[in-house]
Amino acid sequence: MEHSLLVWLLPTLALVVGVAIGFLIARLAPNAAPNRTQRQLDDIQERFDSYQNEVVTHFNSTATLVKKLTQSYQEVQDHLAEGANRLALDEQTRQRLLASLHADAAQAPRERLTPPRNQEPPRDYAPKAPNSPGMLDEHYGLKK
Repeated sequence: MEHSLLVWLLPTLALVVGVAIGFLIARLAPNAAPNRTQRQLDDIQERFDSYQNEVVTHFNSTATLVKKLTQSYQEVQDHLAEGANRLALDEQTRQRLLASLHADAAQAPRERLTPPRNQEPPRDYAPKAPNSPGMLDEHYGLKK
């Protein structure tokens, strides 16, 4: 009986000691994998924040440039209108010049194309007259 108890007791004791040593090594050793993962996560977060800042900066500068473009366009329109008022020889010419300057704003919207009323799909054969032979008829195309 003493021999069978020893057979079971030694492996069980070795298992408990091994688990305890493994637990202590895991707790005392530097946690390399979690720290590396955390550094990678922090790096990715930093890159993402940087990208978001670049996107915001890009769209802010785009909005500023579009605003400048609109102001420049308005200044050109005003300059042309002033020139038309100042340089036109008669009232009719002045009115035509001013109308052409503002034609884009006053122009009616274009009409949309309407689909054809006949919704029949195109045929891949030639239609025939009611009382004439079809293409598969043996007398088709022969003169009498």
